Amino acid sequence: MILPIYLYGHPILNQKSQNISIDYPNLDNLLNNMFETMYNANGIGISAPQIGVMYKIFVIDLSTHAKKDTNCLNFKKVFINPQIIEKNGNEISIKEGCLSIPTIHEDVIRNNEVKVKYFNEDFQLQEKIFTNYPARVIQHEYDHLDGILFTNYISRIRKQMIRTKLNKIMNRKIEWPYRTIRLFK
Repeated sequence: MILPIYLYGHPILNQKSQNISIDYPNLDNLLNNMFETMYNANGIGISAPQIGVMYKIFVIDLSTHAKKDTNCLNFKKVFINPQIIEKNGNEISIKEGCLSIPTIHEDVIRNNEVKVKYFNEDFQLQEKIFTNYPARVIQHEYDHLDGILFTNYISRIRKQMIRTKLNKIMNRKIEWPYRTIRLFK
């Protein structure tokens, strides 16, 4: 089922998520809905808070980037209760976007290597090192679980420059081709 995506300005996007238990009912259904919602919005990752579910889960499918980065080949993963244990490598600045902040792309500096401990869709504990683009997307989605958006990383001056666009998102002055939930005043 395609679910609506919460947009910038909605308070749920600034809240911290909680761990989900192994006996959560219909976890498979939730994961399928997350992938379906992400694909419908032409995304490469989505976190549970972006669909209004306050649990530490995100899904990623980077197959569309496999030609640019071989680390993305067959990279379709579920991350349940993830923990970033280490951030290593170089700090690299790349433009990021977000399904919750449509039309805006800004340079964000992130490490190009992360070590993550998480449960997969079968609730099997995993611990892996991810590099390059997968590392970036994992950090982006992981931030959502702590109520952090990529706009938190841009300078105050840059944020002021995009304030009009952010206000349009918050005030329902933008239409987007996927279902959304905006802040209702």
